Amino acid sequence: MDSSEMNSMHWASVDVGNGVRLRYAVGGTGPKNILLIHGYPETAIAWRRIVGPLMESGYRVIAPDFRGAGGSTRPADGYDKAQMARDCFAVLQDAEIEVPTFLVGHDIGMMVAYAFARQFPESTKALAVLDAPLPGTQVFDHVSLDDKRVWHFHFHQAPDIPEALTAGKEAFYLERFWHDLAYDAGAIDLTTKRHYLESFSGPGGMRAGFQLYRAFAQDAAFNRTQLAEHGKTDVPVLAVAGESSAFAPVMERMMKEVAKSVKFVCLARAGHWLAEENPAGLVEALLNFDRAN
Repeated sequence: MDSSEMNSMHWASVDVGNGVRLRYAVGGTGPKNILLIHGYPETAIAWRRIVGPLMESGYRVIAPDFRGAGGSTRPADGYDKAQMARDCFAVLQDAEIEVPTFLVGHDIGMMVAYAFARQFPESTKALAVLDAPLPGTQVFDHVSLDDKRVWHFHFHQAPDIPEALTAGKEAFYLERFWHDLAYDAGAIDLTTKRHYLESFSGPGGMRAGFQLYRAFAQDAAFNRTQLAEHGKTDVPVLAVAGESSAFAPVMERMMKEVAKSVKFVCLARAGHWLAEENPAGLVEALLNFDRAN
């Protein structure tokens, strides 16, 4: 695993309940704090190219492997994003972070970060959501109809079938995501891909990944209830997409459905894998937004 750019970080793990442990990396001295939540099919090392610049910019960086991924436990359930957000809150407590934190979530991680901001607004300084649709929004409902773009949303939710059809073919299956959703298909190096494959090819790994999608109906219900009962979130939101991403035209409109203050940034030379394809551009967008809030 080429995690050389994260080798100055300390790795730890925390029991988040029900026998589930989350592994996480923490580095930097602050005084600011930033929590990075990766997407699928990735682990915390997806952030390897931005953790150094963030620490150099005065952040204490916390980057967990969320449940089911990397060095974290792969339970049978608990993949609704509200629960995964509570997992992340436990990580911050274990890391002794007691002040509001800048949350950054990519792909599935952006759904977790949003659920965190809803449940723990007093612990959320600002929120950055990177290139994914949010269940429970009108944009998500519309995007879900695009069988060419998000066919996997539906495939992953089928019981048993995706596990059976991808068994022994994990590399062939997962490569499709890294290649087809990229502006620069070479941005995720072979060593990193091998690390991801090792994670998701292990016992329960593919099932855990599919469970993330099987929880979408539960996620949508949670998000709709939050909006109906509490209105749009007061937490300032940065929405980011890559120039070649299909989500670029809808990210700003989608987040304005659920948040009062939204800034949108479209990153050049990037598709879906923002932290790996254009890390410098992403860091600049995050720093500029956090300084303004």
